Order: sequence, then C-alpha cells, then structure tokens
Amino acid sequence: MNHQTKLLTKRLNKFPMRRARVSAAALAALGMLLCAALPLVAEHTRFWRQSRYDDFQKGTAHGVAMRSDGKLLLAPKFADFGDANLAYLWALRFDSKGNLYAAGGSSAKVVKFDAQGKATKFFESSEMSAQALAIDAHDNLYVATSPDGKVYRVTPAGQSSVYFDPKTKYIWDLALDSDGTLYVATGDTGKIFAVAPGGTGKLFYSGDETHIRVLALDGHGNLIAGTEPNGRILRISLAALPAQPAAPPVSASAAAAKPGSAMPAPEIPGRHAFVIYETDKKEVTALAFDPQGNLYAAAIGEKPRVTQPLPNFLAPQNTSQQLSAPTVTFTNQESTTAQPSPTTVTQTQTLNFVPFPSVTSSAVYRIAPDGSPTELWSSHELLVYSLGRSQSGQLLLGTGNHGAVLALDGNQVYSQIATTASEQVTGLASAPNGAVYLATANPGKVFSLGPGDAPEGTFESQAYDARNFSRWGRLSWWGEGAGENAAGAGARVELYARSGNTSTPDDNWSPWFGPYRDPAGQTVECPAARFIQWKAVLTRGAAPASSASPEVDWVSVAYLPKNVAPVINSVVIQDPNVRVQGPNTGGGGISGGPTPVQLRLPTSPNAAAPQFETIASQGSSGRFEPPPQGFRQKGWESVLWNASDENEDTLEYSIYYRGESETAWKLLKDKIDQRFYSWDASTMPDGAYYLKIVASDAPSNPPDGALTAEYQSDRFLVDNTPPAVTGLAAEPGAASAHIHFDASDPGSSIARAQYSLDAGDWILVLPVGQLSDAPQEKFDWTLDGLAPGEHTAAVRVSDEYENETSAKVTFSIAPAKSR
Repeated sequence: MNHQTKLLTKRLNKFPMRRARVSAAALAALGMLLCAALPLVAEHTRFWRQSRYDDFQKGTAHGVAMRSDGKLLLAPKFADFGDANLAYLWALRFDSKGNLYAAGGSSAKVVKFDAQGKATKFFESSEMSAQALAIDAHDNLYVATSPDGKVYRVTPAGQSSVYFDPKTKYIWDLALDSDGTLYVATGDTGKIFAVAPGGTGKLFYSGDETHIRVLALDGHGNLIAGTEPNGRILRISLAALPAQPAAPPVSASAAAAKPGSAMPAPEIPGRHAFVIYETDKKEVTALAFDPQGNLYAAAIGEKPRVTQPLPNFLAPQNTSQQLSAPTVTFTNQESTTAQPSPTTVTQTQTLNFVPFPSVTSSAVYRIAPDGSPTELWSSHELLVYSLGRSQSGQLLLGTGNHGAVLALDGNQVYSQIATTASEQVTGLASAPNGAVYLATANPGKVFSLGPGDAPEGTFESQAYDARNFSRWGRLSWWGEGAGENAAGAGARVELYARSGNTSTPDDNWSPWFGPYRDPAGQTVECPAARFIQWKAVLTRGAAPASSASPEVDWVSVAYLPKNVAPVINSVVIQDPNVRVQGPNTGGGGISGGPTPVQLRLPTSPNAAAPQFETIASQGSSGRFEPPPQGFRQKGWESVLWNASDENEDTLEYSIYYRGESETAWKLLKDKIDQRFYSWDASTMPDGAYYLKIVASDAPSNPPDGALTAEYQSDRFLVDNTPPAVTGLAAEPGAASAHIHFDASDPGSSIARAQYSLDAGDWILVLPVGQLSDAPQEKFDWTLDGLAPGEHTAAVRVSDEYENETSAKVTFSIAPAKSR
C-alpha cells in the first residue's frame, strides 16, 4: 500500500562517487610507476586514506555536510526545536503570526509551537493520526485525519468542528486554492474531493488508482496529484466544466443533512486527468515546485510484477511483529483488500495500523514546465518522505531510516546536511526567516535547519583498525583553498588524532592530539597502538561565505605496523606418485598424457577463508595465487601448505628433509614463492622421512627485521624398491593347474597381484585370506579348463607405491587318456 502502512527497516544507501578524469598518458605513466614500485614493499609504510562519501558516512558529523563527491563542508545550522510527544509527525504548517503547527499520531493530534519552541496541544480527535494540514488566509487550520477520518476546521482560538467527511478509508493530503476551495486526496478508492468555503463538498475527480497520495497547485489553474500503486503524476484542470444535465433528485433526508456530514454529490461527468509522468516506482510521496515552474516529485517502492497481485496491507497482521512505532488497532467494517479474491473483514477483527512501509528504493524526478522529465537522484535503500527548499534554493530531501536530510546540489551531486535523532524525516516547512523546519517520526520531533551555515563544525572519522600494533606517522589532508587555510587567512581546518587498543573509542584511548593545520602533513603524537581516529574541525572565516567556507577533500594517515612473524597453519603430504604443478603448466614435463588427481588441501584456521585464489591486499605482493593441479607421475612426492602473514608481507619458503633416524635437516629447495612443491623421490633411499617448511617475510623487510616460522610435516615413506616374488610354481592336473607363490616387500604392503595366462588379459587374484594389507602375502589358486599342451602363467605384483615386479612359470597339461 502506501508509505504509512509498513515498517521501514533499511539503512542509508551507498552512492557512487564522482570519478576524476585522468589522461591516457597519465594512466600509462602511473602504470609504469606502480610496476617500478612493487619491489619497494619492504619499506612497509602503510597509509589509511579517506576520500569518498561512503568512507565519510562511517564517521560522525556535527555541523558538517558530507557531499557525494567526497567533500566535507560546513552544513546549515541545525538544532532541536520542539518535542511533540507523539510517535510520529506527518505535516508542518506556519500561520501568519509565525506559529508552527505539527500534525501526527499515533492518536490524532496537532501541536502548536511558538517561536521559542514551546509546545501546546491545539487539536485532538478520536482517529489515529492527523495526516495532513492546510491553513487559510485567516489562520484557520484544516486537519485531515486517518483512517476512517474526516477534515476538521480549527479556528485560531482552537475551536474545532467537522468541516467535511469524504466517507473514505484514508485522507492523505490537502491543498488549499487561493479562492478558498479545499482539495482532499483520499484512498482507498482514489478520489479527490473539492470542498467550497463553508464545507460543501463534491467529488472532483475519480480515477483508477487506489490512492491519491499527494496534492499540489501549480499556480496555472491545475491541480497536480501523485498516486499509488502505479506511481503516476496527474494534472487535473481546475476550470469549470460545461453545464451538464440536471442531477437526479436528492432525498429529503440527504437534503437535510449538515454540510459536514453529507454524502458527497455525484461526480460531474467529464473531469479528465492527464498523466504528466509515470515513475518507475510504486508510490509518489511528495511534490514541490520551484520559482521557475519546475515540478519535483519523490517516489518510493518497486512496482509488483504483472503476475503478482498487490498485497493486502490491511489484512490481519502478525501481532508479534516488532515495530518502531507503537501498534494502534482499529475495527474495520468493510473489505479493504486489493487482491483479486477479496477478503471480508468482520467488525470483530482487530487490524494493525503500521505507519511505515518495508519497501526499498526511491527516486526524485524533475519535470520541466514543458513536461520533460529527468531523474535527479535514486537509491536502492533510502526512502524519501518529504521535499522542501533551502534558503539558497537547493532541493531538500527528508529521508529515513536514519533521519537524514539531503540537499541536491545539481550535476548529480548531493550532500547529507543533517541527521536527526529520529528515524524518518516526514515533513519540511520553510519559515519566513529562511529557516527550514523538519517533522520527524520515531519519535515525533521538530528540528530547525538554518538560516545560514554553522560557524563551526566537527567530523570524527571511524576508528581505523591497523590490524597490528603500529607507529603513527604524518597526518595530511587537502581541501579547496587549503593553502590559504594553512596560512591562517579566512576559514580554517584543524585536524586532531587519537589512538587506542579497543575497537570503539572510549576513555581508555589517548586524548586528542593536535591541532594539525598543515595540509602537507604533520607527524601525529599519538602513542603506538592498533587503532587510530582523526577529527576535523571546520571553522568559517570572517570573509563572505562564498569565499571563506572551509573544505576537506581527503585525509591520510601514515603508519608502520610492527612486523609479526608469518604463520604456517597446515602442511599436507600428498599420496605417493603425485606431482603438483601450477594451473597454467598444462602438465608440462609429464609424458604420456598425465592423469589428473584430486589433491588434499591444507586446512585454514578460518574455515571461511580460501586456501588459494586469494589476492593479497595493500602492503603485500598483490600476487594472485590460483589453486595448483595434481597429476599422476611415478616416483614423485608432493607437499602443500597453508601460510599467512598479519602484515600482509610477501613470503618465500624453504623446504628441508631428514630421515627418521637422522638428526640434521638437509635443504631440499629454497626461494619458493608458492605454497606447494613436488620433487622426484626416486633419488632418495627407501625409508621414513619428515619435511620442515620454513616461511620467511624477508622479501618485505630489511635483513635485520625479517622473521620466520617453521612447521614439521607428518611422517611419510619413500619406497622405490619393487616387491619380490618367490616360490612361484605350477602343479598341473587334469585340464587344470594349481599355482602358488609368495610376495614380499621391504618397505610397504602388497597392494595388488595379477596373472596372465598365455599372454592373455591381466586378471586380479586375491591373496589367501582375501585381504591384501601386509608386507608379505601368499597367493594360491587353481586354473581350470586348460587345453592339453604347454602353458605359461605370468604374475605381476605391485606395492602401495606402485613399484612392480613380475615372474613366470611354464607347465604342461597332459592329454586326456583314451579308454
């Protein structure tokens, strides 16, 4: 449904930043410089730099605006004005004496604020929410309430009466024409009523949209309306229509009814609305004009797919749902569903009225006087509830869910100029002195913005995690006019820094050190620690605002982490006869068509972290290490390992080996830059061995500062000796032969035995006892169905390391004796 029927839960959107334009020659030069600089990572100095909008959004601003192109500027003056003591506010209006009226709920009230922000209750009704306000030239206030609400007229003395009852579920907005006609936007039947001075109302327009959400008068004899659920912007002429045939007679009871309670008269046929623009959003939430006649519209929510019915937001809700505003109940006496199959709600059912939607995405459009539309701004998370104009003419956006106010600066640039203590900014109203007042929800408060900018503002960055105990270097920054600021002329920027060893700054951190005024950089005095934070104080100078506004474009902090030894987490010896190579070698050097094998990968202490396919970040080699590939190759051994370095240093490895009965480690290979190695183990004597992997961060550190780590592998065997076959014999019989032999291996178990008769196929034969699991095995079987004559039985035996031996025996089968 609309933006006052579900809960808003999304955070502020992260917006793309403006990119600097760099020439092709400059890019080429930069590429050569980066390539030349790669070996210099040993210098080890790191830099934390913040220069983008999403960087600054992680900090805290007080009197400082954050621009989408990555700049910090002084923001308009911003202050609490008054507390309405309501869950949410929807509308603000000023009277001719400067009093401010705020309408909201969750029980329908209007609160009056004087110039000092003192609040008094001005109006109250039995409905849930005071939804919209209008005020005439005599300071009579018109209050629309919802749901099942009415329009009330409240005199300056506070006397209220029902002015018009549209007999609709919702009244969403009011617009008062200069002739005193009040236009009333309603739902859920999408009607607009025109109420003449005195309270006599008639149906002005009825369309096919479910809700008429907002209204505005263009000053050229037209009423502009924003709708839901198709997000349309309509233009409806206020001009009188040609005379129509007389209406049917009105009953005596209807004629005797009072204006405030009379049913509206039938619509005059022929009232036409022209769709100026259909947005790609579901609901138009705000309309505003500028002096040039441009129309601005805010819209929210994605439209449902064609095959998806519109949700029934007034169907009974799960009362266990947590809402940011109090849940208010009402009794419904009619069907209000928008789905194809209506759901009738009885009088005894209690429904939840939820003020805010759980929709996402919004956009702001500008429609020129000639009707041409332009999308000025959009977000996939942020919702725009209200529009207004600043003293300087900027378009202001009241948003949720962090109660932020954005200002559109043109050229796709915007600024976050204020953040309230509430969750949503639902209304904006300009005061005669140039200030803009904000109505908010969750909770319902009023804030003032301007006139003019704050004379001073502060911005505190997020706490930066250097990941290791670090020494801090130069704090440098830049902003437009930084040279003049540094010289002390006009506006100035002062930076401060503090450090600590907890992720959240608190009393256990160091005090702020500074100020640091030189944009070229000054060494900070913060003690060495793991975390650091900077603060900028922007102060306006005495010069005119156009030339004396301080600005910060980027801030950079240099630091040197204390070197930490690398860590080897796991070493895995692969199965025998496996050779490991990089993915791009294609099995080079392996003849006969290599057979791929599945490698056993080393484990990582972080189960979610990949063992390979990682790209080292700032400060490391930045080398891409894809996963290796394994191939079957006789006589080769392979090892894989997992290693890391908290400093993100480039690591190199050495491998040592020793025999089980030996004490000295011997170098197998050094200067390895990958986390795997294979070697030809056929040159090693049979026996048990151990490997030791040594990791060093020497490529990224000076010789006297390099650190190492080592890890010893599990025991593994090298077996290059084939098994022996002894006692092979064949005992021929009648058309059969009994064959037996013994197989033994000095280093491993017998894995497999086969035989071939007369050069036929190799056939598997099982040892006595069926299991082949010992260094010595006996084989004994009988061949049947043999033809008379000489036969040769060959046997071959393999051990676990695929060493193989063979032998043969020749025997004869005698011919069968004739009877």
